[in-house]
Amino acid sequence: MTRQPQIAVVGSSDDRTEPAVSNARELGELLTREGWIVLSGGRDAGVMRAVNEGAKRVEGSVTVGILPGADVAVAPGVDVVLVTGMGNARNNLITLSADVVVACGVDGPGTASEVALALKNNKPVVLLAPDDATLAFFRRLGNEKLVTAATPTEAVERVRALLAGQPVFPTGAR
Repeated sequence: MTRQPQIAVVGSSDDRTEPAVSNARELGELLTREGWIVLSGGRDAGVMRAVNEGAKRVEGSVTVGILPGADVAVAPGVDVVLVTGMGNARNNLITLSADVVVACGVDGPGTASEVALALKNNKPVVLLAPDDATLAFFRRLGNEKLVTAATPTEAVERVRALLAGQPVFPTGAR
């Protein structure tokens, strides 16, 4: 039996970070329409809350939240809660558990570490609507596993191609 692909969605915990939060909400719905499992940091904040809200718009969706510890609020819509007790080290678990990582805004060190860990572990990463500075920084890492998408729909197209082992537009192609 084949397992369902697991797509990690990472991003800011700030609820005011737009368009990252809106993109994450739409992305969650689109990913689960594909039948994929949505992984996130599981907290009740920002991109983590939004991606789970979007995913739960689809009947039968499955969401997994990988929490840093037991002292944080869990986002509504998380089906499976994994409390690691590892603090920020849990970022490595998120990226290692994913088949593909999608970053909805990279505005701080937490999300940047998740993207870097994914690339270090040779996991494909889709930067969704990255700003120029973010794109330039991660492009310098020189990893062929890094691609961009301008919209949530385009991000799903990129994920689908990555899962199928098909060529994807190079980083910076929009």
